[in-house]
Amino acid sequence: MAPRVGLDSLAAAVSRLPARADEDVPAIRKAAVAVVLRDGGGAELLFIRRAEHPRDPWSGQMGLPGGRIDPGDASPLAAALRETREEIDLDLAALGRPLGRLSEVRTHLPLGSVPHSVVPFAFAIDGNPRLKLNQEIQEALWVPLSFFLDRGNRSAFTWVRKGLPLPMPCYTFEGRTIWGLTLRIVDELLEAAEDQEARRSTRFTRPGA
Repeated sequence: MAPRVGLDSLAAAVSRLPARADEDVPAIRKAAVAVVLRDGGGAELLFIRRAEHPRDPWSGQMGLPGGRIDPGDASPLAAALRETREEIDLDLAALGRPLGRLSEVRTHLPLGSVPHSVVPFAFAIDGNPRLKLNQEIQEALWVPLSFFLDRGNRSAFTWVRKGLPLPMPCYTFEGRTIWGLTLRIVDELLEAAEDQEARRSTRFTRPGA
């Protein structure tokens, strides 16, 4: 079992990530999401499961709160804040502590009306805020970061695209599959956490021990 990573330790790791440049994608072709973390006896990450809808390319999938950047949004960050407030009634502008921006990720889905890339922003919150889900969200749940750091929990499933079966990496938490661009965002967070643990171990290991 992987050791628990404290929220303060993870926040320090995220703050050391290098500055992220925008991908060469127009803002109207992007989405923005919030990577929301809390301390639940170790860092925990907030996920949503989208409601089933035939016109939603991510229908029924696990993801992070957020959505498309609208023309009225001042920035990708503003879009992430707005969408999180609309989807789960969580006001990160008031309750969240900004930790930093993660890497922009490109979608695997065919283009067209689907956003071409997703911009993630990390936040820390205190306590257990009450969430109110709108009609787009089926559920919200917290997953311990230690679950992902235990690489024995990493597996694969078969994604069928245009009739072609493709094995895709994933984690399955209590029957819920986390994969795709959401997993790519989580993987960057895991790399930061593992780097932080390596720094801590080096700092407290005596020479010759």
